[in-house]
Amino acid sequence: MSSELAGVTGVADRYAAALYELAEERGALDVVSADLATLQALLDASAELRRVIASPVVGREAQRKALDALVQAAGLSELTRNFVGLVSSNRRAFALAAMIKAFQARQARARGEVTAHVATATPLSADQAAALEAALKKAVGTVNVAATVDPSLLGGMVVRIGSRMIDSSLRTKLKRLHFAMKGVG
Repeated sequence: MSSELAGVTGVADRYAAALYELAEERGALDVVSADLATLQALLDASAELRRVIASPVVGREAQRKALDALVQAAGLSELTRNFVGLVSSNRRAFALAAMIKAFQARQARARGEVTAHVATATPLSADQAAALEAALKKAVGTVNVAATVDPSLLGGMVVRIGSRMIDSSLRTKLKRLHFAMKGVG
């Protein structure tokens, strides 16, 4: 499974790098970025679409037609339409979501932005999210916060920025207390 994931990541990185370089060369980074955000929203909204692009049973031509109709209806730019057409023609549509993520990561790195992955036990309020973003901005500079909810944390939060992780979750604190009471660790 991990080698399969590495293969998808490698394919996604190569395609995203090529699209990024082409968009940068044409001065269309913002347009392509917006197109890819729209495409990701369409993928997120449709389980049927995800099945069509992931299924090896669906033929190359059927996948190409489905994706072509989708990008035409969404009004995406010519560069993005051509990219999606190439991806589907090369039978790489299964990695489209990973390509979008890799493109966005490359663009964020180029802008000097850092992504902070924040997991909390309950959704953050607007005030909490703003305070967290301000604190992270003070610590690391320009930051994008990707917040998720993980009820298994019980309380607190886990913040991951690159290879650094700050775990102040109640779950971890209880585990530490459990180990301390057993005399382990």
